[in-house]
Amino acid sequence: MTRKQKRLAVIGGGMSFIIAAVLLVMFAFSQSVAYFYMPSDLAKTPVAPETRIRLGGLVGEGSIVRGNGSTVLFAVTDPSGESVRVRYAGILPDLFREGQGVVTEGRFEGASHEFVADTVLAKHDEKYMPKEVADKLKEQGLWQHAGEPQ
Repeated sequence: MTRKQKRLAVIGGGMSFIIAAVLLVMFAFSQSVAYFYMPSDLAKTPVAPETRIRLGGLVGEGSIVRGNGSTVLFAVTDPSGESVRVRYAGILPDLFREGQGVVTEGRFEGASHEFVADTVLAKHDEKYMPKEVADKLKEQGLWQHAGEPQ
């Protein structure tokens, strides 16, 4: 093997290693992607059951129902009036309450069309709203945060 052939073999091996690494990273990311929706988005374009998504909005007034053990039922609403029932089994964040911003992550159950969340994130202070929720509200022209233009 000549010097030029050895150099090409090393470069080819390095490139194939880099391509393999990039493909593995892309595969890993595609498995963990969860798209963000608000209840009004789901009314327009339903999501297939068992598809992992993030559902964001506000916790509906009077919608929190405590079940057996750590199971909680509540509704996620948005200013357009759409809402989605959510079931969560676990410990809720301390700041979780009615009328507050929330982002849940999980899947829709097949026949019941109930969203089963495995993660619930709540806002952390008076001015905070999850970025995804705020962005969607701004897109829809429904953003009403004090001191900030629409």
